[in-house]
Amino acid sequence: MPSLAGVTLAFEAAVAAARDVRLRAEVVLTEVPAPARIAPHSWAVAGDVVVDGDELATGRFILLHDPSAPQEWGGTFRVVTYVRADLEAELGADPLLGQVGWSWLEDGLAAAGAGASGVGGTVTRVLSEGYGALSERPPSVDVELRASWTPLNMGTDVTEIAAHLQAWGVLVCTVAGLPPLPEGVVSLGRRTR
Repeated sequence: MPSLAGVTLAFEAAVAAARDVRLRAEVVLTEVPAPARIAPHSWAVAGDVVVDGDELATGRFILLHDPSAPQEWGGTFRVVTYVRADLEAELGADPLLGQVGWSWLEDGLAAAGAGASGVGGTVTRVLSEGYGALSERPPSVDVELRASWTPLNMGTDVTEIAAHLQAWGVLVCTVAGLPPLPEGVVSLGRRTR
């Protein structure tokens, strides 16, 4: 377990709560270096959705903490995330893809009970078509969702971050095309490593 020397107790407790989160078994989480210049304290995980050896989606979940509570954050914690996946070309042509992609984030936050403020971000799609020597390659579409938000209630209960990581786990699985787990079914997923 990497050392968190010099961090606030609130950040240390939030990271401990995030490390205990279990996501669906298809989501493989790995702690990765977090950006050091955005906030005094940060922690990050990379996640890949892997089914039958195929990576269907990838992303990052980054927890930032600044005890000075930057005005633009509206709190002392901020989550920054992205998720990327390849889609079928027909889905990429849908003019509502951006709105649908954004609703996946909002629905994931709501389903996990993860209260958030200042939610903002982008949904980007990239269409790739092969020409010349690559003309036989079928068109492909990449979709990428980037977002950030301020978790609510973190001032009183830093373990609230678990709900936000759960919401992100739902988002990355949805972008990967996995069906939601049936009501009452609990994944025996992995913890971060």
